Amino acid sequence: MHPVLFHLGPVFIPSYGAIAAVGVLLGLLLAQGMARVAGVSAQQVWNLSVLALCAALVTARLLLVIVNWRDLFAHPTWMLGLAMIHNPLLAGAGALAGVLAAWIYARAVKMPLLACADALAAPVALALAVEQIGALMAGSGFGIDTKVPWAIVYTNGLAARWSGAPIGVPVHPVQAYAAFGMLALAIALAALVYLRLRTGDVTGVALMGGGVVLFITEFWRDRAGRGAILHGALDGPQIAAIVFLLLGAALLLERGKKEAVHA
Repeated sequence: MHPVLFHLGPVFIPSYGAIAAVGVLLGLLLAQGMARVAGVSAQQVWNLSVLALCAALVTARLLLVIVNWRDLFAHPTWMLGLAMIHNPLLAGAGALAGVLAAWIYARAVKMPLLACADALAAPVALALAVEQIGALMAGSGFGIDTKVPWAIVYTNGLAARWSGAPIGVPVHPVQAYAAFGMLALAIALAALVYLRLRTGDVTGVALMGGGVVLFITEFWRDRAGRGAILHGALDGPQIAAIVFLLLGAALLLERGKKEAVHA
């Protein structure tokens, strides 16, 4: 594929970073519309989103520096290549930091937490769908070997250097599978917001839907660096997916019980 989107003289513009940035921008724009429908402040949703994004990026990069500080101390110029490194465990830590920052901000400005989460559900799914297209081009989170007719083959050495993708080996375009799944989820979640369901229902569906997409697509991803669980039967992201499913189901059940009590 194409790990480098284009060149600016000697400077490489990586496909992953550029396309992921587009996904973030699209998510932010969609969040403005979703906020108005969900009945929360669009400006506060914007502020919350930017704060969460900054917290996630800073946390992931700081952890990467801490884990590799000896190598970076010996080779300071490697700091310039940190933006090319993608790791699901670091991404998970960054996501947790982003959620925590968003929660703190929402509590500080007294935003309705569940309504805010409903407004952000579709934008986050959309941003993740676009991000996976960048991952596909860069070779990040590459798939397992396959002989299916739609297999892809990475030929650019930078895909191997930056993401560890195998060169010359047909693999599943699992990032495309995830992108389609997340895009379908984003469309469904946006439609649910407009249906004005109970507050929190969209968030519950988002957690469960995202968990399903994550759990299933991980079976086609290469497991290297993703954490082997139960002797390799599952990986780290799949455990996270199960947690998302349980949280989503619990939220939907809890909202249903409250409605039954009030009825």
